[in-house]
Amino acid sequence: MLLRALAATGVAASLFGSPGFGGNPLPPSTPIVIDSVAANGSGCPLGTAAVSVAPDNTAFTVTYSNYMAKVGPGSAPTDYRKNCQLNLVVHVPGGYTYAVVSAGYQGFASLAQGASGTLRAGYHVQGSPRTSNTTHRFEGAFQNDWQVTDTVDVAARVFAPCGAERNLDINTELQVDQGTSSPSATSFMSMDSTDGSIRTVYHLAWKRCR
Repeated sequence: MLLRALAATGVAASLFGSPGFGGNPLPPSTPIVIDSVAANGSGCPLGTAAVSVAPDNTAFTVTYSNYMAKVGPGSAPTDYRKNCQLNLVVHVPGGYTYAVVSAGYQGFASLAQGASGTLRAGYHVQGSPRTSNTTHRFEGAFQNDWQVTDTVDVAARVFAPCGAERNLDINTELQVDQGTSSPSATSFMSMDSTDGSIRTVYHLAWKRCR
């Protein structure tokens, strides 16, 4: 059973707007390469985040192994908030450009009655004046898997400039607030699973450059 987001604010479409490119929506047959220029933050210490590309070039996945925010006994004062800043370069075949059209996040949360957890995400293509920010909030008491998706309308996608490699910045944050829960209760929210990793999937749309 999935833990549902009780509220979501922000519009991912604000980042990915106005295509202005020609015709072919099919992904390129030549493989794309994504370099993780940097993965920084308390939620993704060195060696705990990895990027892979789907064989059909329609998505890429970020896998985390140590991304958890928590409050309660045994927690450090800074544990209530964890973040990860990914700075990626997407190398695409000549004649193509791309846009991110959706992002799916999942993990596990154990929230005591009165506590809450929040996932925030921000997306920015280098050179674009827009940064999109989304927020998904979860309320206790819950102890379940959670899953949310940010989507972008077709008419509101921003494609990376043709003929230039531009960084894609993805910033995420998990935060757990004790709220009115008992000080003796432990609450946490993670973007990882019982096997030590979870995959956050970002789906791509493609255009041919004119």
